[in-house]
Amino acid sequence: MSPQYWPGSCVLLGGGNHAKVVIEAMEAAGIPKPVAVLDADDSRWGQTLHGVLIVGNDKCLGQLAARGVSCFVVGVGSSGDTQLRQALFELGKTHGLVPVTIQHPAAIVSPSAVTGCGAQVLGGAILNTDCVIGANVIVNTAAIVEHDCVIGDHVHLATGARLAGGVIVRAGAHVGIGATVKQGIEIGPRAVVGAGAVVIRDVAPGAVVAGVPARELGRDAA
Repeated sequence: MSPQYWPGSCVLLGGGNHAKVVIEAMEAAGIPKPVAVLDADDSRWGQTLHGVLIVGNDKCLGQLAARGVSCFVVGVGSSGDTQLRQALFELGKTHGLVPVTIQHPAAIVSPSAVTGCGAQVLGGAILNTDCVIGANVIVNTAAIVEHDCVIGDHVHLATGARLAGGVIVRAGAHVGIGATVKQGIEIGPRAVVGAGAVVIRDVAPGAVVAGVPARELGRDAA
């Protein structure tokens, strides 16, 4: 007999390395573990990820919803391309599931900060006064978002990224590990800021920038 799940139980969409971090962050925050993981790699089906069974791919989502699963978490990170995260987020919502927002207890979050649904604020991250974080955003380990920043949906701020006050990061952008963004800068949608870059001027939509100071290397053809 197929198992039935309790209301509020959740499924993890994507079973890669970021998913392990997500599971531990959920446990640290007192959020029950996911009841199942879905992953596209069929060689992993039947295995466990930090104690959670990988039951199949995204085609199982409707079945899980029918059995009582009502929430989801995106377990995929991004290495410069946030589109898969966005697609999984939209898939979960299409099935009527509610995105779980995760805030690691070791994160420092201002009471005036606003965090969107499905965002993941991981250990050591800082969200300062009056910043706004969109839906399905990753604020990764030890990333800093200073006062009055606005971060669009599906953005990934990678480990140790540092945003000074008033920075705007548009939807789907990626700010790489250890990158620094000067105050008041705007990073366009789907732009990619390379690891360790120092951004001192606005970044165009779809642009890839890197270096100190950051210079444009190319643009996303899409």
